[in-house]
Parts: sequence; C-alpha cells; structure tokens
Amino acid sequence: MSGLGDMGNLLKQAQEMQRQVDKVRSGLRTRVVTGSSSAGDVRVDMTADRHEVKSVHVSPDFLSTTNAEELAERIRSAVADALRRAEDVEREEVGRVTGGMQLPGLF
Repeated sequence: MSGLGDMGNLLKQAQEMQRQVDKVRSGLRTRVVTGSSSAGDVRVDMTADRHEVKSVHVSPDFLSTTNAEELAERIRSAVADALRRAEDVEREEVGRVTGGMQLPGLF
C-alpha cells in the first residue's frame, strides 16, 4: 500500500509544480525583453511569453546612412536577439520552479 501513497504524494507534488509553472508563465505575459543588432543601432522590444514584437527602435544616425537591405538585416538581427533573450528568461524562470527538470508535455 505504501507504493500508492508514494504515487499520491508524487502526483500532488507534480500538480503543485504545474500551478507554480502556470503562475510563472502568467508573469511572463507582462515581461518585455529587449534585443539589439550587433552594432546596437536597432533595438526590438518583445514580450517574453508569446514573443510579440511591441516596438522597434532605429537610431536616427543609422537610419540616415543606411539602405533598405541593411536596415532589414539589422531588424532581423535584433528580433533574433530578442527571441533568444525571451526564451532564456522563460527557461530560467520555469527552471527555478522545476529545479531544471525538463518534462516535455507536462510544463
């Protein structure tokens, strides 16, 4: 009978961990991360949870001296950096709750 009790405790712990992960993810909805191009002349603000681009900032100096291709490349670079940062924030915050365990499909 001890095995069933252990399983019940394990299930309760998993449910509590899921509640905590849900709370963390809820907090990520309001968190904004900033990514930038390697030169820092383009910055992108993105939500940490759904990776929604909230704003794009382009340095006026860069804008006055660039062409469309270079501008597009810098924006792409800044978006990629913001996406990496958002994923890092999510992984770090969820990892605090799960102790670094990665349980696909559960959390």
